[in-house]
Amino acid sequence: MKAVLVTGSSGLVGSETVRFFCEKGFTVIGIDNNFRKYFFGKEASTAWNTKKLKEKYQNFIHHNVDIRDNDKLCKIFSKYSKDIKLVVHSAAQPSHDWAAKEPITDFTVNANGTLNLLEHTRNFCPKATFIFMSTNKVYGDTPNLLPLEEKETRWEIDKKHPFYENGIGETMSIDNSTHSIFGCSKVAADILVQEYGRYFDMNTVVFRGGCLTGPAHSGTKLHGFLAYLMACVIDKQGYQIFGYKGKQVRDNIHSEDLVNAFYQFYLKPQKGKIYNMGGGRYSNCSVLEAITMCEKISGNRMSYEYVDKNRKGDHIWYISDVRNFQNDYPDWRYTKNIEDILLDIYTGLRKRK
Repeated sequence: MKAVLVTGSSGLVGSETVRFFCEKGFTVIGIDNNFRKYFFGKEASTAWNTKKLKEKYQNFIHHNVDIRDNDKLCKIFSKYSKDIKLVVHSAAQPSHDWAAKEPITDFTVNANGTLNLLEHTRNFCPKATFIFMSTNKVYGDTPNLLPLEEKETRWEIDKKHPFYENGIGETMSIDNSTHSIFGCSKVAADILVQEYGRYFDMNTVVFRGGCLTGPAHSGTKLHGFLAYLMACVIDKQGYQIFGYKGKQVRDNIHSEDLVNAFYQFYLKPQKGKIYNMGGGRYSNCSVLEAITMCEKISGNRMSYEYVDKNRKGDHIWYISDVRNFQNDYPDWRYTKNIEDILLDIYTGLRKRK
């Protein structure tokens, strides 16, 4: 039996990973305790997704376990140690803002939880590939030092800058910047994953994500930008824009394209690798541009309020340069741009309502 262990298996990235590998015939061991409901309230619950996955896939095994619970993790790894070929770690406290309310919870979930999973992988299935979903927040607010220009609907980097054509590369420093508490806990996990690859000779990779999105996202005010925005326009409820005139830019990658990148790495793993991973120049938008697209798709007008104060440490402009991954894995391609993503989110939300 070939097994894949997926943490955060009912969330956006995790559930997409479950679907992908179940349909390829793997046994998928999911770990998810619906902590997203604790973080963001009942509207963020992923219970609907757990139910859906369990009903659809007989080769999906769900465990309601907290990744901070070392004893329970140990039992799971021990039981499937001979079968686990891949670990996809996508469980996290994912919010920039929420982390400041409970820094200890944030750090123990994001950093300690990752350490637990790395140790169990090393002890029980050291030849397995370990994929970690990190974040562009490890770069802190350093991207805001780039030469940016204000356009009609977005901020844009100066055309003469090396990052203009393809976005921000992995050479950007993670030091001397404001990361947010969330960014700090993810930096710790990020570096641990790299080090287990290099020091313990394990197949590990860090994907530093831009905005990860898709129809399986339980978007809320504090996390899940596009999914929450689309939910607001569908339900005709108010939306708040925080700072930068709503012209802040994010690249957005569909969860299907992201999981395909996971699969390519699994087929040809390496040790201690780091890749920026997002929509790049292929798929990106500002908040204002996203609102316009949501209005067009839904047929509804968006009611929003502008708050002239940005979130501390937030990015003004962030587009991922994914060329290092594309060079190493030339079979990987984007399949969905920003318009495709928003249409998928709209359709998914309509089905769930």
